[in-house]
Amino acid sequence: MPKKKIKEIFIGSNNKGKLKEIANLLPKSLRIYSNLNFKIPSPKETGTTFKQNSLLKAKYFSEKTNKICMSDDSGIEIDILDKAPGVYSADWSGKKRNFNLAIKKVYKEISKKDKNWKKKKLSARFICVLTIFWPNGKFISKVGKIEGRISNLKRGRNGFGYDPIFIPKGKRLTFGEMDPHKKYSMDHRFNAFKKIKKFF
Repeated sequence: MPKKKIKEIFIGSNNKGKLKEIANLLPKSLRIYSNLNFKIPSPKETGTTFKQNSLLKAKYFSEKTNKICMSDDSGIEIDILDKAPGVYSADWSGKKRNFNLAIKKVYKEISKKDKNWKKKKLSARFICVLTIFWPNGKFISKVGKIEGRISNLKRGRNGFGYDPIFIPKGKRLTFGEMDPHKKYSMDHRFNAFKKIKKFF
């Protein structure tokens, strides 16, 4: 692995929520580039695991920009749905990435499995794989997770994606209700980043 500390990085994502979260994790001294500067279309995510898609995106954006690139692939696993939507979490939101639709779909699929689910605590977790890819072809991928449960109501306007229906273990608020900085200091992305921050 490269010994030199990373001084600048390209965040390979067209998701503004992810861009904001990843930028918040990185050291303030780092020079950050993103698609706000480059306007590169996202690659097709053909992987069947978070790791495959994270690597695919990091490699693609690194090759397009000739910069060290960091990409994330993340999603929610809901145990009653056999860990769906999982790697297809974004796909459930449709072409326009409407997560209100995705959340409705989650509730609909859960209801098919158990009509009385709202009285139960349904276990779920957020998973994130962060990959750093260097232009010389070297890369590192690390996994972060946070366990929790599904809220029976959509709550809060903070965050993005499935945040309004996820309650982390030991907490009462959904990620959508939490102060963003509180969420950033405990979520799956933070847990993955802890494992790679030594490169910065």
